[in-house]
Amino acid sequence: MQTTTDCTQLVQAIGDAVVASDASGAIVLWNPAAERMFGFTESEALGKSLDIIIPQRQQQRHWDGYHQTMATGKTRYGNDVLRVPAVHKDGHGLSIAFTVALLHTPDNKISAIVAVIRDETSRFAEERNLKKRLTELEMQLAAPGKTS
Repeated sequence: MQTTTDCTQLVQAIGDAVVASDASGAIVLWNPAAERMFGFTESEALGKSLDIIIPQRQQQRHWDGYHQTMATGKTRYGNDVLRVPAVHKDGHGLSIAFTVALLHTPDNKISAIVAVIRDETSRFAEERNLKKRLTELEMQLAAPGKTS
């Protein structure tokens, strides 16, 4: 049988960041993995806008979708893994992947959005380097009279 204590322990122990925000976009849950990933302590993050981790150039798009989800009770992403840029407390960029879940009140209104987030910065950089190398090799093969 799951209890609130079991769920709290899970959120605290899990290796992925778990971040929840209320209807206004204020952070209401920030686990230890979120602290490690984004650099903000729980006390620094709680009550703050999600803007603390969203790059400025992405904020308008994020909030348009967020408010649409709050208004309709539906997210167009379902169970899809979303991959987006994020920002660390010290300002460096991150590449993150996450899924979202909507939490509801007893009268079925959305009370919060929860994201389970994984830092994929290293994987993203490696993939970008491999694509660049592949392009270079394809160009070498396509160039007449060139050999490696």
